[in-house]
Amino acid sequence: MNKWIFDAAKSIDVTATKLAQAHQAILTKPPGSLGRLEILAEKFAGWQSKQHPILEQLHIGVFAADHGICKQNVSAFPQEVTVQMIANFLEGGAAISVLSQQIGASLTVCNLGTVAALPEKYEGHPQLIEANIAKESADFSMQEAMTDEQLQKALMAGRELVAEKVIDLQECSIPPTPSLHLFIGGEMGIGNTSSASAIYAAQLGLAAEEVVGPGTGIDQIGLLRKQSVINAALKLHVDYLADPYQTLRCVGGFEIAALVGSYIYCAQIGVPVLVDGFICTAAALIAVKLNASVGDWLLFSHRSAEPAHHLALEALSANVLLDLELRLGEGSGAALAVPLLQSALALHNNMATFEQAGVSAG
Repeated sequence: MNKWIFDAAKSIDVTATKLAQAHQAILTKPPGSLGRLEILAEKFAGWQSKQHPILEQLHIGVFAADHGICKQNVSAFPQEVTVQMIANFLEGGAAISVLSQQIGASLTVCNLGTVAALPEKYEGHPQLIEANIAKESADFSMQEAMTDEQLQKALMAGRELVAEKVIDLQECSIPPTPSLHLFIGGEMGIGNTSSASAIYAAQLGLAAEEVVGPGTGIDQIGLLRKQSVINAALKLHVDYLADPYQTLRCVGGFEIAALVGSYIYCAQIGVPVLVDGFICTAAALIAVKLNASVGDWLLFSHRSAEPAHHLALEALSANVLLDLELRLGEGSGAALAVPLLQSALALHNNMATFEQAGVSAG
């Protein structure tokens, strides 16, 4: 097992948080009138050890992998869509590609293994990391989704993507800066809502009927089949599901495990994470179950249209920033929430104080 995943997260700077709170109290507004935007600014102050935090260096890492559970006909889309979407990310045509450009975030796609081969023309693409573990995870309705070795490789792939980006930013900065201000994890993998649903069920003590949603858009017959497959898988792996690590190994996917690794490592080096929707929250749930200190470094971007997403959010005591009925994935909901974070910091840093504006304080 990768023992690093249990190392404590970086401590939050309480002094900087209090300085930010004091600064909020003297801005030209009634106390608390900007609601949660004030709290967001204070969080970033504590994360960055700065009274006036900034949000300039953003990175989006999209992890992609295929799932053996697709053999059970649990998705509305064929499995080759995974590799086709990797190509679409690299060509700039996917939702997350568009949004990353809009918010000024760099984008990396990490391919952990697909059944279909990625066209040769993408070999060496600057936005592509090839971290192939296997062509797909195993069908978790029949056996464990991953071996222990595969799980460890996937966790490390998530850690290494973040580490490489941090090093790149530090090398480009004179003098070196704290590097990454925010990390967003995205995912792509046909069948991964089945893995995420099984994780929700295992870690929240629920039946498949309570956690399985439409995913990519399956019909009612498909929904019932998906629920039946996941219930059977939960019964098969019941002896392991009390343990979050074994849950991830038995019913997870390579890309979900990589997200877990990236979230844990971000917290350990002091990089806040903006968590996307249904799949990414499954990874966040596992990360926090494995290492509770990680939770202090997570923000949750939106409430997914997947019906069980709110159950995991409640378990994590998470307050989302948006509720737009999204269920695309890729990190798209998190990217959409970034301007809200930037507004929170802009207000905190640039509003006048009562003294500066010559306004009488209450």
